Amino acid sequence: MNDGLLPGFASGFVPPGTGCDHMSDHGGMADDRSHRVLGEIEGFALGLPEAWVDTPWGDRVVKVGKKIFVFLSPPESERPVITVKLPDSHDHGLSYPDAHPTGYGLGKHGWVTIPLDGVPEEETEVLLDFVEESYRAVATKTLVKRLDGNS
Repeated sequence: MNDGLLPGFASGFVPPGTGCDHMSDHGGMADDRSHRVLGEIEGFALGLPEAWVDTPWGDRVVKVGKKIFVFLSPPESERPVITVKLPDSHDHGLSYPDAHPTGYGLGKHGWVTIPLDGVPEEETEVLLDFVEESYRAVATKTLVKRLDGNS
């Protein structure tokens, strides 16, 4: 049974490549746009019904209820990424440079890690669509209805 918590995370262990580590293994410095987009994504995620930020293991995630729907790189990350659950857009998410199924078995459940510097500026809106899709994948039906304006 999966209560929405990601497997292997309850112990405090944070697998690399989930979006919660510092991504220092990729090297290079992120451009200002990647950090700006990361802030925009966080703001959008927090605007969804009953979404809230949490910092399990000292890293930033956004949850709805007890369920994580987006992992965010820390502000000091050298290469900001997001990790989202994409049941419908999985292949699209993987189409960006260096995007990959999230490690430690999470990719089998639709989680994709996407480096922000691989997404062209004109496609930034797609990242917000991914965050919304991830939210819809884990939120209750009642909250999804509220998001759709049917509450």
